[in-house]
Parts: sequence; C-alpha cells; structure tokens
Amino acid sequence: MNSTNLPLESSQVVQVEWSDRWIVYHRLQELHIPSYCATHQPLQVQLSSPTEAIQLWSVIKQYSASRRELIEWLHTCWQAKET
Repeated sequence: MNSTNLPLESSQVVQVEWSDRWIVYHRLQELHIPSYCATHQPLQVQLSSPTEAIQLWSVIKQYSASRRELIEWLHTCWQAKET
C-alpha cells in the first residue's frame, strides 16, 4: 500500500469544497506534500515547512477564489515586483 494513502498522524484538516478536494489532493501529491483524502472525509495535510504552507495556500486559493480575485492578486504581485 502506498504510504500517501494512509491517515497522517500529525496532520491538519483543511477546509476545501467537497467538489474540489480530490483535485487539491492530487495537486498536493504532485508537490510531494503528504496528504490523505478518503471518501466522505475531509482532506488532511501534513506540513513540515513554511514553503509547504505557502504551496498549500496557493493550491487552495487556485480553486476557492473567483477569477476576478485571482486577476487582482496577479496584478498586485506584478506591481510588487516592479517596485
């Protein structure tokens, strides 16, 4: 059995829309962030670094924010880079 499919001992439950949690779970797997998601259960994620926390935030933001919010966030990033 793949260890990424086992419940995590010290993990955080992440509130994600039920329709998006499998997509978020698979993206976290691609990023090598330990996570666990069972049928009819919330997503659990084990974070071991600030980088993983930022990646988790970014993945969730991708699926929870509106298109307009994402565009505004991108513009803010571009403006910060120019200064």
